[in-house]
Amino acid sequence: MQERILKIAHHPIYAHPLPEGHRFPMLKYELIPEQLLYEGTITKENLFEPNPCSNEIILWTHDVAYLDKLLTQTLSDKEQRHIGFPQSPQLTLRELIITQGTIDCCHYALQNGVALNVAGGTHHAFADRGEGFCMLNDQAIASNYLLKKELVKKILIVDVDVHQGNGTAKLFENEKRVFTFSMHGKNNYPFHKEKSDRDVELLDGISNDTYLQFLKNEIPKIIEDVKPDIAFVLAGVDVLDTDKFGKLNVTIEGCKERDKYIFTMLKEKNIPCVVSLGGGYSTDVKIIMEAHCNTFRLAKDIWNL
Repeated sequence: MQERILKIAHHPIYAHPLPEGHRFPMLKYELIPEQLLYEGTITKENLFEPNPCSNEIILWTHDVAYLDKLLTQTLSDKEQRHIGFPQSPQLTLRELIITQGTIDCCHYALQNGVALNVAGGTHHAFADRGEGFCMLNDQAIASNYLLKKELVKKILIVDVDVHQGNGTAKLFENEKRVFTFSMHGKNNYPFHKEKSDRDVELLDGISNDTYLQFLKNEIPKIIEDVKPDIAFVLAGVDVLDTDKFGKLNVTIEGCKERDKYIFTMLKEKNIPCVVSLGGGYSTDVKIIMEAHCNTFRLAKDIWNL
């Protein structure tokens, strides 16, 4: 019998250098595993380094012309502005490695109950374009991989980032085997929303109790209706009251309660869970790191790994 162990995808390339003053907190990808190792939540054995995802697998989700632009560094200035990062071969390689990390996490989750990717949650990427710091849609690619390989029949995507998973919603609008749930800020980016299978729009300024009540009204019913073979969770911490772009008043404890509730519901129903971290833009990177680290601590405890 194979030993059950919490597996976490991480690679040094995740912390990609950006121009001075860039608003994306790339440093968190270094700090999160360092903190988890330092405090003893994980050991080096828990971490694995993914390889780049193959073009063939990417093309089960994204258009060939778009992938070609990423590989040949021929995105226009406008396309780069929409993504929010200056293009480089290293950045494209990073995206391919993050994507494979989420795919690898699927195999580990099916084996152990849960697995997490330190990066990913790139839910603003469409078939033919990227936007909002997202270039390749890791959870969508991994979902299509699982379906293509006939490893599962039904997938649930639980997106609780403060921004709607517009790319994910669009990619699966005609795919009945994938149920997309997005609970996000009504007045937040993206300003043109796509239609998920279930969207819950949150008004600015809501606090823990209201936020968690919305979640508890939705999750049990969705799990019961969908009966997924696996669930992806996009655990963005941009819902925090300290977030520069979030517009909500959820505390770090409320964010922790959110993850605890989702994980507990999935564990009780024996639904394997793959977690990508998503966004977080608090001014103090230590707050971002602590909120994300809570997600890993909870996964370890709830699945007893």
